[in-house]
Amino acid sequence: MKILLARHGETPWNAEGRYQGQVDIPLSAVGIAQAAALGERLAGVRIDRAVASPLARATRTAQLALGETRAAQLLFDEGLLEIGHGEWEGLLASEIAARDPERLHAWRHAPETVQMPGAGGESLQQVQDRAWPALARACAGLAADDTLLVVAHDAVNRVVLARVLGIPLARLWTFRQAPATLNLLEGDAVDSLEVVRLNDCAHHTAFFGEAKHRAL
Repeated sequence: MKILLARHGETPWNAEGRYQGQVDIPLSAVGIAQAAALGERLAGVRIDRAVASPLARATRTAQLALGETRAAQLLFDEGLLEIGHGEWEGLLASEIAARDPERLHAWRHAPETVQMPGAGGESLQQVQDRAWPALARACAGLAADDTLLVVAHDAVNRVVLARVLGIPLARLWTFRQAPATLNLLEGDAVDSLEVVRLNDCAHHTAFFGEAKHRAL
């Protein structure tokens, strides 16, 4: 089976560098254009099943990626929700640096040790523990030649990819997930997947043109 693992397009909070987590922020005009470009790239690709995070930015990206004729097949799984940032939600990195500097330093240098503060705050392990079963549910019953589209979020994609690659969550910042990017995974089963393409955003960004968002 083939899994097209995408991230949602850019939002206003992405552009501003705000930690958005599970706050339901919609796509920006730039994000809509990115998702539409993803749709153009996938227009000729057979997609047998599509599952997305229920947050608006992922839902709209998935709809645009599928196109009007395939959008009705879209399903949702809360296991694909972005990491809950708790008290960090809506804050700029500079604001967090003033309020919670030790945790921010750990998040940037030892992310696997961090439990996000306050109600709804999660750790990366908690995200992986719910996202991986969500991926398994999405893959259930797929035939060997079927293709699944999954549209989720930066942290979700990273923890899924880390498991596929067999790397610890401590190494989460060693690769990127651009807005409306595309990863291709292939394998006979969810536990034997291989990464074929990683962070491929050629459909909307020049080879050296990726913008690095600072709010994860």
